[in-house]
Amino acid sequence: MAELFEHTSIGSMSLSNRFVRSATWEGLADKEGSVTSKLIKIMIELAEGGVGLIISSYAFVSPEGQSSPGQLAVYDDRFLPRLRDMAHAVHTAGGKMALQLVHGGCSSNSELSGLKAIGPSPLSTCREAGKEDIAAIISAFSQAAGRAKQANFDAVQIHAAHGFLLSQFLSPVFNKRKDEYAGELANRARLLLEVVRNIRKTVGPEYPVLIKLNSEDFLEGGITREEAVRVAGMLENASINAIEFSGGTVASPEKLIPVRPGKLTRKQEVYYREAAKLYKQKVTIPLMLVGGIRSYEVADELVKNGITDYISMSRPLICEPKLVKRWMEGDRRKAECISCNLCFGPPSEGKGFYCVTMAKKRGKALQ
Repeated sequence: MAELFEHTSIGSMSLSNRFVRSATWEGLADKEGSVTSKLIKIMIELAEGGVGLIISSYAFVSPEGQSSPGQLAVYDDRFLPRLRDMAHAVHTAGGKMALQLVHGGCSSNSELSGLKAIGPSPLSTCREAGKEDIAAIISAFSQAAGRAKQANFDAVQIHAAHGFLLSQFLSPVFNKRKDEYAGELANRARLLLEVVRNIRKTVGPEYPVLIKLNSEDFLEGGITREEAVRVAGMLENASINAIEFSGGTVASPEKLIPVRPGKLTRKQEVYYREAAKLYKQKVTIPLMLVGGIRSYEVADELVKNGITDYISMSRPLICEPKLVKRWMEGDRRKAECISCNLCFGPPSEGKGFYCVTMAKKRGKALQ
C-alpha cells in the first residue's frame, strides 16, 4: 500500500515523499523574466518545508508567449545562470525541482511582449498560428527543455492546461482550424504530442518529462474527463513520465468550475476526484492530483486507495510553506488556507505573491 512519506521515483528522479508543489505564478521574476533572489528564497523555504517536488511557475518559451508580469522566461540562454542558481539552491536545501514550460497562446499579453499573440484560431486577442509558427513553437519548447536540463533542474513539466496554447489546441472551444491540427481528438492533440516527441529528442530517454493537463475545461463544448483520459493515454505512449490533473480555463464560467472559496469541508475537497478515478482505470504512469486538497487524512486516503500517486498543492503552500514538514512531524491539523484567492492580488500589483490573510493576522502586509 502506498504511503505519503515514502521514497518514490519518476523516471530517473527520486523523491523523498509524495507531495508536490503545483506550479504557481509568483510574479517575482524581473522585468526580463530572470530569476530573482526573492524567488530563490521562496523555493528554498519550500524545500526546507518538506515538499518532495517543487514545480516552478510557468516559464514562457517564446517572447510572444508571455502572459503575466513577473513571469519566468526560458526562451534564451541568457536566463540560464539564474535558473541554475535556483535549481542549485533547492538542491542544497534538500529538494527536487522541475521547470514548468508554457506558451500563453491567445492568453498571452501583447502589451508585455510588444508582439501579436498567436493561437490555434483567430480571436480578438490573437491571430491564427500558421505552419511556420507551429514549427517555431515546437522548437521553442524543445530548446527550453534543453535549457532546463542544462540548468540542472530534475525534470520539466509541459503546461497543457488552463487555457494556454497547448490547452487551446486540445479544446474544440478554442480550436476551430481546418487542418490536421483540428477536428477529432487525435488531431487536436497533434501539437502537444509533437512537442513531447521533440523535447524527448532533446533531453534524452532518461530525463523526466511531466505534463499538466486539464481533467476538464468546464466549458460548454470543451474537453471532458473522458477525452482528457484518452489524451493521457496518448501521452503515456509518447514517453511522458507523469501527468498532473487540474482543470478549468480563464474563460470557464464560475458556476461550472468546482473551485470553492472558504474553508473546505472534507466532502468539498478534491475537485477532480472522479477524473482521477477514470484515469487510474486507463493509464498506468503516475498521476499527480491538484485541486482542493487541504486535509492530511484526505491526502492519505487518496494515495492509499490508489486514486492518485502524488498530492499536488498550490495555495496551501503559499499560506504555509512548511505544511508538509508539519504533517510529517505529526501535527496533522488541516491546512490553514481558506481558498480566498487574495494571494494572487499582490503579483498583479508587482509585489509578488504572499498569503494576504495570514499577513493580516500578523497585522501587516508583506512588501
